[in-house]
Amino acid sequence: MAVIALMAMGACKSKKKAVEPAPAPVVMEEVVKPTPAPAPVVRSAEEIAVEKLENQFTSIASASNVTAANQSIQDVLAMFSNQETPLLIVIHEEGGVKDYDEPTTIKKYLEYLKDTKKNLNYISDIRLAGGKVTELELKRK
Repeated sequence: MAVIALMAMGACKSKKKAVEPAPAPVVMEEVVKPTPAPAPVVRSAEEIAVEKLENQFTSIASASNVTAANQSIQDVLAMFSNQETPLLIVIHEEGGVKDYDEPTTIKKYLEYLKDTKKNLNYISDIRLAGGKVTELELKRK
């Protein structure tokens, strides 16, 4: 009889285990690390000079009057080592070999922009020395 009572009690314990819910699984929260801010873009002196010159060339070509164009020309000339700074215009390039139009100076080119009111070129190469432009190369747009 004692054996039967023990077996009955043992059976009850196993029923309790079957009825109790399993413990909830532990959910691991993923820690999201914030992405670092991108490093600030540092522009070179050449890039800054090219942007300023492109804007000034457009300003000269689209000036509403001669006085405004002449003022823009004086602003541009201040960026160059002198008024006779060489300016080369690439008319053809193949296999790394460039053919240039007749060499000119920055002063003559700026006067050309003022007279024609057309800016058909973009800056392809610039040389700076001491913060001043010493040589400029243009290409057709």
